[in-house]
Amino acid sequence: MSTRIAVAVAATLRLGVFGLGVFGLGALMPTAAEARPEIVDMPGDHYSPGTIVVRTGERRLYLILDSGHAMRYPVGVGKAGKQWAGTTQIDGKYRYPAWSPPAEVKRDRPSMPDVIPGGSPRNPMGVAALTLAGGQYAIHGTNVPGSVGGFVSYGCIRMLNDDITDLYSRVPVGATVVVTR
Repeated sequence: MSTRIAVAVAATLRLGVFGLGVFGLGALMPTAAEARPEIVDMPGDHYSPGTIVVRTGERRLYLILDSGHAMRYPVGVGKAGKQWAGTTQIDGKYRYPAWSPPAEVKRDRPSMPDVIPGGSPRNPMGVAALTLAGGQYAIHGTNVPGSVGGFVSYGCIRMLNDDITDLYSRVPVGATVVVTR
């Protein structure tokens, strides 16, 4: 299935499940971020191969390949007041994870269910998640591809489903994650 057809199908499913009132007409617009990791130069950065570096200001995630190169992916990051910076590690890898909204999300959206099953089109975790030590945040896929590239989350790092699938296959539990602004 082509990417454009997949985006159209996804938009149709979102409208059927959520209605226009939640996402607005923007849900129908094609996303500027496309699943297309690229190898880029990383001169001057001194991270070990296998380290994930998230630059929230750029809305990019870098997987360090060697002393001068990285795989770069577009990401959605924390909205104003929800961003964080620091160093942590991946403490779990999950395919089609169920999702329980944190207290802050439930406070903002009290009608949200306590658990959304993995694989559900309403599950905001997408096809995979890499949980981060501390249990509060994850690097995960999304059921709203148009959100990738924006300041959109409560602190998690959102990736296109094809991109999180690629990253998931490349990194182990224990990999270092550095988040900078």
